[in-house]
Amino acid sequence: MNPDLDLGIDRVIRASRADVWAAWTDPANLAQWWIPAPTRCRVESLDVRPGGAFVTRMSDDGDTFVPHLDACFLVVEEFERLVFTNAIDSGWRPASPAPVLMTAEVVLRDCPDGTDYRITVRHGDPAARALHSELGFADGWGTTTEQLAGLVERVSVR
Repeated sequence: MNPDLDLGIDRVIRASRADVWAAWTDPANLAQWWIPAPTRCRVESLDVRPGGAFVTRMSDDGDTFVPHLDACFLVVEEFERLVFTNAIDSGWRPASPAPVLMTAEVVLRDCPDGTDYRITVRHGDPAARALHSELGFADGWGTTTEQLAGLVERVSVR
């Protein structure tokens, strides 16, 4: 991780890698934790393969959904690693997403207490990293990580 360009979350989740993977790769599971509550998530596309689409929408009222993420998976290593970017949209077109361009890597490893869960969000320059941090990366991604842990630590999601 490059501290000038990257932001990250590291956490032990008391669940199996298979359950954490299922929370990331099943649309019904992802919709339960991907956006900080009480905002609701709708998964439009979750094609978990290299080049596959990753599109979500969000709603504060449960009726009107607006764009949240339009991204593309770059790397998919089952039960171990996901990499996606919003620099390329779900149709493989170059994108200029607001508020920040990023590539995110999710790494899952076994550990004695469950799954060592690490996310690294990479930015193209220090200004983009700083903007993402100022916009609440730690709170937003931290909250969704807590929601993910809450989901998979309660029940098996596979």
